Amino acid sequence: ELIASTYGAPDEVAAAYRDTEAKVKAALRTPPPARSQGSALQRFFSVFSDTRAYSSLFFMLLSLATGIIYFTFAVTGLSLSAGLAILIIGVPFFLAFIGISRVISLGEGRLLEAMTGERMPRRPAYSSVGKPFTQRLLDMLRDSRTWTTILYFVLMLPIGIIYFVIATVGLALSLSFTLLPVAVLGDRLNWWHVSVIDGVARPIEFHPAWAGSVPLLILMAAGGVLLLTILMHVARGIGRTHARVAKSMLVPAAGAA
Repeated sequence: ELIASTYGAPDEVAAAYRDTEAKVKAALRTPPPARSQGSALQRFFSVFSDTRAYSSLFFMLLSLATGIIYFTFAVTGLSLSAGLAILIIGVPFFLAFIGISRVISLGEGRLLEAMTGERMPRRPAYSSVGKPFTQRLLDMLRDSRTWTTILYFVLMLPIGIIYFVIATVGLALSLSFTLLPVAVLGDRLNWWHVSVIDGVARPIEFHPAWAGSVPLLILMAAGGVLLLTILMHVARGIGRTHARVAKSMLVPAAGAA
């Protein structure tokens, strides 16, 4: 009673801490450049100065590996839990699988926060203070985020494949078009001595019909830069959207106090 009357109710103290954290974080954050500055073309190409675009693109490349790991973990855990359900060890194995899933979800949240900047939870939503062990287990099983987390792990494989294909194909096409003039110049200057005939290194013959058209080469290089810029915008948008969807499927932000 004395503590509550002096410092306030627990939810009021928690709200004060969250408000202070938000103010401190906003004060220490580097202010972003004003959107009204510069022309539309400058704002379009300013994506190259945004570190979130690069980290989101890296996340798209990494998502294939994480998707395989998450999918394998979820399918293996569910399969073994179902197979061991008839044995005594099945129940503790299933509970351990659920607990590990929630821990991995927190790690995934921190990874997304580091790469996209979206605020993610720090710990599970349920509180274990003053509750018996069985009650904590029931709370964990009743929490809808427990099951949406497993669904997230399963969906990360097809989503990771899509992200990886978009990132790799976009990078391959944009960089190929952008560096094409260098390849043609190197061919003209006989830089590529990799063909060996009768023990003698000879330059590769690379003389397509369009290689002599300077305007076409410039147009293709400009198209490569444009495609790379669009890819960076797409990667940043995918990173932000994925982080928000993941935040709704993983441990809710209310448990991040």
